[in-house]
Amino acid sequence: MTLMAIFVQEAGPDGGPSVVLLHGAGTSGWMWNRQIPALAAGLRVLVPDLPGHGRSNTHPWISIADTAELVAETISARTPDGKAHVVGLSLGGYVAAHLATTSPELLSSAVVSGVNVLPFPNPGTMRLIGRVMGPIIGWGPVVRANARNLGVPPEDFEGYRAAVRAMTRQAFRRVNEEVLHFRVPDQSKDSPCRVLAVAGENEHELIRRSLTDIAGAFPEGLARLAPGVGHGWNGERPELFTAMIRSWALGDPLPEELLSV
Repeated sequence: MTLMAIFVQEAGPDGGPSVVLLHGAGTSGWMWNRQIPALAAGLRVLVPDLPGHGRSNTHPWISIADTAELVAETISARTPDGKAHVVGLSLGGYVAAHLATTSPELLSSAVVSGVNVLPFPNPGTMRLIGRVMGPIIGWGPVVRANARNLGVPPEDFEGYRAAVRAMTRQAFRRVNEEVLHFRVPDQSKDSPCRVLAVAGENEHELIRRSLTDIAGAFPEGLARLAPGVGHGWNGERPELFTAMIRSWALGDPLPEELLSV
């Protein structure tokens, strides 16, 4: 199904509370395959492929703000009450943080995982690496190396490779440039949205240090660490990730396994 040229997968009962799952760069809604069946038992699950990715790769990536508008339109059009719990990992986390700031009236809550809001020590080097990697991001050895770094389970590798190769080089380049300078918009201090900032315990130091900044930017912000996992921990610990989403969306206590920050 499509809306504004982006693909949206739907699952779960029509009348249940709505959850929107936003994927990372270099993948697609495919990455949520381990969460969708469990969450769809009682929740309405919407899984977009973001612009330049997956089955939305003919829709060019413009910006985080533009993508947030597309997700906002998806929520307005596809949920019974025009509201949803939004969950984003990596690139999806940046979009979710932007939405929680700029469209809080559409969000029942947000989970933001794997997001950096601190200055990179060598942004010029990071930018150069992104430009070099763009043309070869779908090359077999690079895909395998990235899969190892992200902790992609072996049984998920073929799906990951297909998702990487579906991403446009234009999207990779623009996303890489934009996330280098992402900061939570200032109006977050006025947002009533409940925001859970989370990261894997084995994440990059900047992302772990960003947790308190992200949570502190929102009046209803909270920060947690997931033990023993890295960036793509929805695949490393799918049951824990799913339990976190369900408990946060339903207002229940978070899993005790999550560590306070």
